[in-house]
Amino acid sequence: MDTSSTDDDALARWERVISFRLFTDARGGTLTVPEQIAARVGERIVRGQLDPGERVGEQELADEFGVSRGPVREAIRLLEREGLLTVLARRGAIVSAPSATELRELFEVRAGLHEMAVRRIGHHWPPELLAVMRAGVRRLQSLVDAPDDGTAYAEMVHRLTQITGSFAGNERLRRLIVSHSLQTLRYSRLGLATPERRRQSIRLWTLALAAMERGDTEQVVALVHQRTRESAQEASTRLAPT
Repeated sequence: MDTSSTDDDALARWERVISFRLFTDARGGTLTVPEQIAARVGERIVRGQLDPGERVGEQELADEFGVSRGPVREAIRLLEREGLLTVLARRGAIVSAPSATELRELFEVRAGLHEMAVRRIGHHWPPELLAVMRAGVRRLQSLVDAPDDGTAYAEMVHRLTQITGSFAGNERLRRLIVSHSLQTLRYSRLGLATPERRRQSIRLWTLALAAMERGDTEQVVALVHQRTRESAQEASTRLAPT
């Protein structure tokens, strides 16, 4: 029996209540104005619409969002805390430059958190999560050859990671996974920028789905680390000076 429609419905339900972006976790309630501004500006940084070193002006943002400079300053502090902005004396806030050190640290944490989530789910993968993963892998497959910079594929990967964390039964772990999403996504775009890299990635996602369906947690964990390692290596290569 073709279950693809049921699987797609399961994924759609989860996509309505979960987000890969910073501050936009629907379970957390209504966003404050500074959080809304930070989420919008953070998304621009992640998508490469603001370049490293580019100034982010308080007054310009206040005018754009129709608020005073107070909420903008708080939004800038939030983005500075997340490593996306750097505040310099007499210059103000600028977009932080990606670094190999930050990349390595973030991906190490990401792999560890995902492994914790997988191990907590254990050897019996919930049918709803399997349905979401089947639909998610199909979505990833449709994005492998997309004529973009890998943003859509990377965003889908992060949604699936967050959904997995939501099934782990540990609220603090789930929140940690959410909090790393935007930071890591900036580098994941680099690691998944080419169709060749996305084809390598979907192969590992397909293997992981098969391992989930047969309850092979150790294999899922191994593939989580392999995916993360390969993405980090590619991103690191793209960060290296030419």
